[in-house]
Amino acid sequence: MASTTRRGFLGTGSAAGIGYFVAAGSRPAWSNSAIEQMNVASIGVGGKGGSDSENAAQFGNVLAICDVDRNTLESKGRGEKFKNAEQFTDYREMLDKYGKDIDICTVSTPDHMHGPATLAAMRLGISCYTQKPLTRTIYEARLLAKVAEETGVCTQMGNQGTALDSSREAIAQIQSGVLGTLQEVYAWSNRPVWAQGPGRRMDLDMYRAQALAEVKEQEGDGADAAEIKEIVDELVGGKAEEIARALERLDWKSWLGVAPPREYWPGLYHSFQHRGWWDFGTGALGDMACHMLTVPFASCGLRDPISVQAKSTGHDFDSFPASSIIKFEFPETSERPAIPFWWYDRKGNKPPMEVFQKWGIENVSDSGVLVVGEKGAFYSSDDYCGVYELRGVEKRKVDYEKAEDTGKGNDVNNMFELFRAKQAGDPMIAHSNFIKRAGPLTETILLGNLAVWAAAEGGADGEMGEWGEKVEWDAKNLKVTNLASLKTPHVADLIKPTYAEGYRLD
Repeated sequence: MASTTRRGFLGTGSAAGIGYFVAAGSRPAWSNSAIEQMNVASIGVGGKGGSDSENAAQFGNVLAICDVDRNTLESKGRGEKFKNAEQFTDYREMLDKYGKDIDICTVSTPDHMHGPATLAAMRLGISCYTQKPLTRTIYEARLLAKVAEETGVCTQMGNQGTALDSSREAIAQIQSGVLGTLQEVYAWSNRPVWAQGPGRRMDLDMYRAQALAEVKEQEGDGADAAEIKEIVDELVGGKAEEIARALERLDWKSWLGVAPPREYWPGLYHSFQHRGWWDFGTGALGDMACHMLTVPFASCGLRDPISVQAKSTGHDFDSFPASSIIKFEFPETSERPAIPFWWYDRKGNKPPMEVFQKWGIENVSDSGVLVVGEKGAFYSSDDYCGVYELRGVEKRKVDYEKAEDTGKGNDVNNMFELFRAKQAGDPMIAHSNFIKRAGPLTETILLGNLAVWAAAEGGADGEMGEWGEKVEWDAKNLKVTNLASLKTPHVADLIKPTYAEGYRLD
């Protein structure tokens, strides 16, 4: 059967043996009686990619896996569900070989590679489960939604709180008007839990200069110059050998992908530390707001802000600041008046206490969400709005679509929803699809990083600085309307990236 025919065959939902679910009350449940399974590939199988690939493997036949780290790749390949999957370190080679046969692809790379990998897969007609944040830049988020709509593939972003019944109920509660006229929204996060802050880049030349200064200080003024040089050469040589050993197992060129070139440095970028760098990540905002704003975004209409402004502890346009506060302004809509949204990141950095005390909230969680209306408030004390309470008002009886229940938790449920969408040939079954939810949500969130970029000046001793320049925004056209008056350089560069040769954006 030709691959195009097979995809169409799967999409009809009428193929014998592809009735993947059996009745379970009002929810579909997975049935292991399926005769034919969908073919799966995974790009990034370490970190969150470890669970994403495992979750997809529960419902599909894994053809291929890709990871730039050969240790991670080979470890995953020893798993029972992955031992027959071919291994790659460059996803482009994987898609060239298997693209016509893959039905669903998971993309769980560092942020800067979400866009290029997902675009490449969708353009081959492959449905995608892409980790949050959907992309590193605003333009990429708009483009992914556009390509998803043009190709008709099914999509889902990996913000698993979307698959919680409690978060769906919370959306319905707020949409019912139980809080009265909406007034403002707050979110605060204990992230980052990775390193951020200025002056962190390192390479061998910088390491040599640093080592030279330290050795001179230790040896004193009367030290022999030749002896100092010998010590420094030995230190630098040892570090160079460490780097060379690491690069024997790490495809650094593929890790960099679309990003500007820079030298690999142990522990600085790979693994997990990518999110603290402007070239590779999206900071605490990009990491957690896709989770935390699931409920406010959908229930309060947090689309298309008209301006953002931030203050931060300071950054060097290379690494994100250790902490920031961002104010988003949203215009009036037919459902609500103009409202602000406030974002706070770093543990202990929260909205003023009086905001909570008005609603009798004394022990404020390390991360959470507060939606304030004229009659009452919605308060969630976790990252996914999975636990919430209403203050000042009583819950209403509301109707909402319950999440798929695999019996294995909301992370698996979120993955399963994409498979069900693919099987039914209906992209809208997936609640966090790129077109209606994930793309616009990511656009809103990433706009905040333009404000952080324009708030590079921190306060003394690592404290929060003054408010940076306000960035005024035309969401329809993805343009900063006051760009000419901004003194901060390169603000517009954060909107649309330039991909390195060998990768396709438009």
